Amino acid sequence: MKSKRVLPMESITTFDSAIQFLATLTNVETARPSHIDREAVFRLDRMQALVQALGDPQNSFRSVHVAGSKGKGSVCEMTAAALGGCGYTVGVFTSPHLVDIRERIRIGADPIGQMPFARLISKVATAAATLPRKLGDVTAFEILTAASFVYFAQEAVDVAVIEVGLGGETDATNVITPVVSAIAAIQLEHTQLLGKTLGEIARHKAGIIKPGVPAVTFRQCEEVLDVFRARAAEVNAPLRVLGADAEFSSRFESSAALGPHTRICLSNERGNFEHIPVPLPGEHQAFNCGLTLAILDVLRGVGLHIADADVAAGLRKTLRNGRMERIHDAPRIYVDGAHNPESIHALVKSIGAHVRYDSMVVVFGCAADKDYFGMLTKIAIGADKIFFTKAEGSDRAMDPRDLHRRFSEVSGKMSQVVPTLKEAINAAAHAVAKGDIILVTGSFLLAGEAKRLFASKARAEIAARTEVKPRPTESPRRPA
Repeated sequence: MKSKRVLPMESITTFDSAIQFLATLTNVETARPSHIDREAVFRLDRMQALVQALGDPQNSFRSVHVAGSKGKGSVCEMTAAALGGCGYTVGVFTSPHLVDIRERIRIGADPIGQMPFARLISKVATAAATLPRKLGDVTAFEILTAASFVYFAQEAVDVAVIEVGLGGETDATNVITPVVSAIAAIQLEHTQLLGKTLGEIARHKAGIIKPGVPAVTFRQCEEVLDVFRARAAEVNAPLRVLGADAEFSSRFESSAALGPHTRICLSNERGNFEHIPVPLPGEHQAFNCGLTLAILDVLRGVGLHIADADVAAGLRKTLRNGRMERIHDAPRIYVDGAHNPESIHALVKSIGAHVRYDSMVVVFGCAADKDYFGMLTKIAIGADKIFFTKAEGSDRAMDPRDLHRRFSEVSGKMSQVVPTLKEAINAAAHAVAKGDIILVTGSFLLAGEAKRLFASKARAEIAARTEVKPRPTESPRRPA
């Protein structure tokens, strides 16, 4: 996959022009894996040259680096929220976004402003124009990553939480030297780009483990842990595995204040975190929250003041951002970016544990390069009816008619095809009763589109309520 070399960019003067510029560049998130030239796209030397041209802003602040196949976004959000609760100014760089691209670059919960975003994209594009042509064309993700580094340096953040985009070893974010590296669950994903086995995928993720930099993860299959341990030994980095090198425990409970939730404990020779409530629903989030506490433990060891009470208070403000997020009340509609069988399985279990409902109607769409058959098998366990659709404008989206045909092979439950998400949600709304719920899932693109639809609907309703209507004795004004 090739992009046009559209540099320099003196024309980037507005938010819209910044978006238009990014649209001219290679975007790995929206392209089919078969269309991506791996060697041309994933070049760490190009990113290193880009940040060097910008004055290496990533070296001016402490950072936390988080990789993983599933859960890394949750770890980032919980880490940022906990550090915010401790009084620190936290930069957050995550991907993908759901509604607005500015969600990717934040200070705490606040996205970067439109004009600062435009200025940064222009600044980074201008720097990219100076790079040797032999390094190839910059990608959209590289521009955004570099822009986040410049922004966090300008804002003098205390800590920046940086989420890996894809893989780890050659990801654009891997030019940082963090205070701590964290790796969440490893699952089969992006197999055309990262490898066909868990071990091969783990090797890419382990690439974020830096010489002498503490690394943390949690118990997972030995094939994966062996890769992590080998990489840590190779670069002389201390590796701590929750449940093996640090005591970790969790318990599910319910209280009047928090409802159904999980509490976790983490202890080692440096200290303890005791009975911390996990802010996100689901058993899997206990491990992600444990990884957050392990990150905080390392930061505590380098001098940050981190108290249990402040951590708990901060965690309560963790953003959901497409993680079993409720976006409408009547009917109750949830969105979740689950996009592999393990994630769908965890989602269905989480809804069963945390949400009371009679029937669940699912609106489902996914990328064609995902394990759609595995996801359909898992979603069939919890869904009472499914509407198959696709995200708008996605080259990777699987034809909903194919999803419908494959679903009939694993389940006899009611299902139908609806061409657009908006129509699918309306059809689902007509299919539910008062005690039922609607779940939109299968991809972050689909979850994001659902959020945009309801945000647009809310804006229209507010405009209608606040519109000034002419008095009966006045003639309505005609358009100019």
